[in-house]
Amino acid sequence: MGIKTKEEYIESIRALKPTVYMFGEKLTTSVVDNPRLRAGIEATGATYELANMPENRDLFITTSPLINEPVNRFTLPPASIEDLVARVKINRKVANYVGTCHQRCTGLDCLSTLAIVTYDIDKKYGTHYNDNFIEFLKYMQKNDLTGNAGVTDVKGDRSLAPHAQVDKDMFLRVVEKREDGIVVRGAKSHQTGSLSSHEIIVLPTRAMGKDDGDYSVAFAIPSDTPGLIHVVGRSSLDMREIEGCDCGNVYYSKYCPTLIFNDVFVPWNRVFMCGETEFAVDMVVKFSSFHRQSHGGCKSGKIDCMTGAALTMMDYNGTAKMSHLKQKVIDMIHRAETLYGCCLASSYEGKQQPSGNYFIDTVLANASKIHEGKEMAEATRLMIDCAGGYVADLPSDRDFSNPEIGDLLKKYLKGVDKIPVEDRVKMFRLIEKMAMESADTISDIHGGGSAEAHRVTIFRESDTESKKKAAKRLAGIKD
Repeated sequence: MGIKTKEEYIESIRALKPTVYMFGEKLTTSVVDNPRLRAGIEATGATYELANMPENRDLFITTSPLINEPVNRFTLPPASIEDLVARVKINRKVANYVGTCHQRCTGLDCLSTLAIVTYDIDKKYGTHYNDNFIEFLKYMQKNDLTGNAGVTDVKGDRSLAPHAQVDKDMFLRVVEKREDGIVVRGAKSHQTGSLSSHEIIVLPTRAMGKDDGDYSVAFAIPSDTPGLIHVVGRSSLDMREIEGCDCGNVYYSKYCPTLIFNDVFVPWNRVFMCGETEFAVDMVVKFSSFHRQSHGGCKSGKIDCMTGAALTMMDYNGTAKMSHLKQKVIDMIHRAETLYGCCLASSYEGKQQPSGNYFIDTVLANASKIHEGKEMAEATRLMIDCAGGYVADLPSDRDFSNPEIGDLLKKYLKGVDKIPVEDRVKMFRLIEKMAMESADTISDIHGGGSAEAHRVTIFRESDTESKKKAAKRLAGIKD
């Protein structure tokens, strides 16, 4: 099949027939033709569009040793430091292009995790999960497919283990094992891009105890598998896309369904873990760390767009020479570069695993994510500060088109004389979108796990004993 074009990707999504509910109704037309969903599909489509641009091919395209063919790096688990670094650079380039979540990084995070952990499970138990995974990976690469990460369970009562929940389905679980496969039940929340994806790749959401065997499961299924239900979540500005006005980002957006597994069948050759409880934590740590690395590339790219919007509004407002606003822009830039630098460093400090694949430095990746959780909000504040108050309450596009008041609005919304008022309005809308797109804003805090999870990982993975030894030596204390 080879590398897909954006058009081929769109048509491949059109060919799928997922079960979708949105705003209380079941969709009866293709997701590709729904304006609320199409903007998100376009964001994923950008990963295909950029890969086919001649100037990007050396970064996006490489040869897979599995199939000995060119593949998009979004289907390639890292097998070198170069591959780890490319992940970060690609995510920044795509985010800079779309200004929001492109939705494809999580699938690669799953593939990268499974390449390592399935090998380790097989080594201990003599299972064949890695064989299953390799065949699945070949399929993903040959067809240039997009995967969605089904990781976050709805969790129910957080104080109880999965098996101890009053409702046993609060964590996705195996409810039946058959000769030809397993049947699973449960739900995965915050499933960004599930309808932009060909495959749903499921991993555990947390460490599991010895009684949580039914919940220690990993697998992949097509996104239109019978029994799989996508329920699209609300977003702060979603009706604007439906109505076709005041959109801000005129090309791209983000949506986040809840994904319900209503007794879904999974054939054995698509199962990558089933009952090996002690490896659930490895799945979680590997995935979350890979995903936190992905965030550093993606969010630095979004801050690039935010910085550009702030600078443009300063041009339009006649404030480009104001030193205090320049300082705010500098603060935005250094936040982007700090995120980016942490994730590049986590890549360069990566190490080869027994499977032959490479894993990042988890401390640096988690440091980046903690930084993101706080500093993305600050970058958003600075962008709004540079732009002005109309970010919050600009009149509707329909008011500007109204023959009775439209010309008056255009008269009074004028900034610098040589700048068309329409351009100033469009830039206000883009800034509003980047600041208030709820699904993306929340992911800055909770994407890849909570801030506390990041802190716990940093402390657990840090070599604290060497730090104490360094201090004792300087103080003249003998161990």
